[in-house]
Amino acid sequence: MLLKTLSELNGTSGAEGSVRDFLRQQLEPFVDTIVVDKMGNLIATKNAHLPGPKIMLAAHMDEVALMITEITSDGYLKFQPVGGIDARILVSKPVQINDTLVGVIGAKAIHLQKSSERKRALPFDKLYIDIGAKSKEDAAGKVKLGDYAYFMTKCEPFGENLYKGKAFDDRVGCALLVELLKKDYAFPLVAAFTVQEEVGLRGAKVAAYHVDPDFAIVLEGTVAADVSDREEDGWVTELGKGPACSLMDRTTLYSPKLVQWVVNLAREKGIPLQFRRGTSGGNDAGSIHISKAGIPTIVLSVPCRYIHSFVSVISEHDYTACFKLVEELLADLPRKLRISPMAKEDL
Repeated sequence: MLLKTLSELNGTSGAEGSVRDFLRQQLEPFVDTIVVDKMGNLIATKNAHLPGPKIMLAAHMDEVALMITEITSDGYLKFQPVGGIDARILVSKPVQINDTLVGVIGAKAIHLQKSSERKRALPFDKLYIDIGAKSKEDAAGKVKLGDYAYFMTKCEPFGENLYKGKAFDDRVGCALLVELLKKDYAFPLVAAFTVQEEVGLRGAKVAAYHVDPDFAIVLEGTVAADVSDREEDGWVTELGKGPACSLMDRTTLYSPKLVQWVVNLAREKGIPLQFRRGTSGGNDAGSIHISKAGIPTIVLSVPCRYIHSFVSVISEHDYTACFKLVEELLADLPRKLRISPMAKEDL
């Protein structure tokens, strides 16, 4: 299963090499050219010789992780997050460093904590990774500063059409892009597998400037908070209700005309669709839509419970519906852009 393999690969911001190499191998039979730009984005192109609007699909390769920043005198590893991670989820979790070395995230035992410490989450500077080292010298022989520690969750089915695994943000988008590139199209199509989204949408800024498309679709994994301790208006998205179309977030206000087009097409084709009911966070659209003279951009996301943690949960139903909807959008886009000769202004 493509998503399983992608999910279990390690590749945080600035260290996406393993993911990039795997994607390149998967894509070579289906695209005309593949290049890696100076930022590390993987850019795959189909039909560059054809006329018509140039469409860009984007998904980011990087996942959240931890960076080793200090080795203590007794051989423990101090760390900082790469991307947004809640320190409350980390205690006792196993992590992998340098592909083979396993450690466990530890903290002062609750029996030894003061009453005031028990009432609040332990910050990152109170946590450490235990790799079983006996001294600083012992640990330094296995790990160096700047190494990354990754969650180790395997991607597996469970429940009713659900999958659990790590890095679904945004390996779900990467998997969808690979499957979409296997199809034939009658217009230029560029897929940008971007880097460093989790630390500031950096790769997408470079990719969008270089590709300069007429239209962009960003495929993401997004928050699903449909759990019992939250009111429904705070769920953002729900598993099983289809892909989520973004209206607004911290980095982008999405065009009402484009959103209505997505809604109308989903209804016409009988594809389930929900809105992302939240404005926090951001994604690669934030860099793409303001590139050069501006690029009309939409975002479709697969809802993920427990996002940015050691295990997320998605619905196979949402994944499949997202693929079908993007297929329909790509089929309709040339017609839509021909109707609007001044596409970037009218859309």
